[in-house]
Amino acid sequence: MRLEILYQDEHIVAVNKPAGMLVHRSWLDRHETQFVMQTLRDQIGQLVYPIHRLDRPTSGVLLFALNSETANLLCHQFEQKQTEKEYLAVVRGYVTGQGKIDYPLKVQLDKIADKFAQQDKEPQSAVTFYDGLKTVEMPYGVGRYATSRYSLVRLIPKTGRKHQLRRHMKHIFHPILGDTQYGDLHQNRALTEHTGCSRLMLHAEKLTFVHPLTQQSITLQAGLDEKWQNLMQIFQW
Repeated sequence: MRLEILYQDEHIVAVNKPAGMLVHRSWLDRHETQFVMQTLRDQIGQLVYPIHRLDRPTSGVLLFALNSETANLLCHQFEQKQTEKEYLAVVRGYVTGQGKIDYPLKVQLDKIADKFAQQDKEPQSAVTFYDGLKTVEMPYGVGRYATSRYSLVRLIPKTGRKHQLRRHMKHIFHPILGDTQYGDLHQNRALTEHTGCSRLMLHAEKLTFVHPLTQQSITLQAGLDEKWQNLMQIFQW
């Protein structure tokens, strides 16, 4: 498969990561054969250095450096929160207006990878801003409800905790659709049954950062995949 390249120069390259694809090889998913990093390296014929991560089921803007010096400079920007990320999500229920979720998250440890890590760390501060963009009510219900309500929201994380957006939306009772870990299983099933959409409805739409060599501000935007576009049509968004 070929990845969609959103930006490339002699120092950096960015792609629109497909949903369901791991960023790089992981011993936690030994059966996987396709990874963004290796696919991109083979596609452009150059080593690539990952700067940040997107969860496997999330799609959208993913940035790589083409040498280690640029990678260090970009990683520093991400660590210092000098970048801005904007995501789109489809969530359960009606979300209107703008708001802020300020809810500390416990560090999530992996059973195997973090076996020797400190287990009882204090929750870390985590802040997400949201903006309700569109709502829809569909004529099929889940459980005791006769209809299903959904919202399209823009999410802007100000911190970078593991699964932050997915956990924050669950916290305010508007889980992201298609989220098998923090979402509503019955809602996910109903969505797939009625619309055919079975992916996590979370997309890293925009990334703004400063080019480490030219010092120019760069904003990259990733388009929505076919499943997103189909759902937008069904919901008449």
